[in-house]
Amino acid sequence: MTGARTVTVHTLDHGRVTIPEPAWCTGHDGPPDGLVDVHHTGPEHLVQYGGGTALRAELVAFPYGETPVPVSVHVELHIPDVTLDPPGLEGLAVVLDEQAAELRRLALRLAVVRAGGVW
Repeated sequence: MTGARTVTVHTLDHGRVTIPEPAWCTGHDGPPDGLVDVHHTGPEHLVQYGGGTALRAELVAFPYGETPVPVSVHVELHIPDVTLDPPGLEGLAVVLDEQAAELRRLALRLAVVRAGGVW
């Protein structure tokens, strides 16, 4: 998406407020009775391993919180404990390589967003 856009959210401390919304934000979920901060969230990036999600990363920002968080990437890593044979260990190494590559791509995209570019 390009161009300026806004979103109206209901906050607990200031009622309904209209604020700028970054082009990369995918929307605002929250309780209908109000939010204490606006949490901008970008699309999730997932890496699968062992039947589950091993890496979850997404662009986030909490611009109005008590301690504002500038545009950043939130990362969750989860790889269950496993005992592996040589092929299994090689498979895990492939997944870790994929995770590292995804994080490098996200770091570059984050640098563009922080420099004023579009996600």
